Amino acid sequence: MSKQQTRRPGAIAFNAVILGFSLFMFWQAYLISGFSALSSPGTFPMAMSAIMVLTSAGILIKSLGLSSPGGGFTGFRKEILPPIVLLFSLIILAFSLVLKPLGFLLASFLFLLSSIWLLERGRFGRALLLSVVSIIGVYVIFRLIFQVVLPEGIIPERAIISTIGDYFSGRH
Repeated sequence: MSKQQTRRPGAIAFNAVILGFSLFMFWQAYLISGFSALSSPGTFPMAMSAIMVLTSAGILIKSLGLSSPGGGFTGFRKEILPPIVLLFSLIILAFSLVLKPLGFLLASFLFLLSSIWLLERGRFGRALLLSVVSIIGVYVIFRLIFQVVLPEGIIPERAIISTIGDYFSGRH
């Protein structure tokens, strides 16, 4: 087995971000209860985040010791950030921005429709069918069975559920 002599494009930046995230998680775990006692609520989160900090720091130090792969941004874009990853990142960003104003049902439907349509390479009918079936399944499981409150948005979900409930209870 040969040992890797060069680091991958973007390895230092990625490892630095992971170390920063690990430090942030350690701070958040510390804010739970500090170092008050071994049985305090923050002990386990602090221990796990400390392991994250140590391992991510070790990996960052190791990657700093490897030689540069060359290729610059082009190598990074080709190997780490291909166009499909960038496009899905933008779709996820759009979903997160429209979730509250449009509501869970419509935002999730549009997210699934665009994602599936993209993955299906333009087969819109199949993407539409899969999106509708998926949204119905998720809605039934999470909203109706587990009664998770989802962002309502522009679809008057509570009014619709109330009307359906009134209909089946004979109050129509």
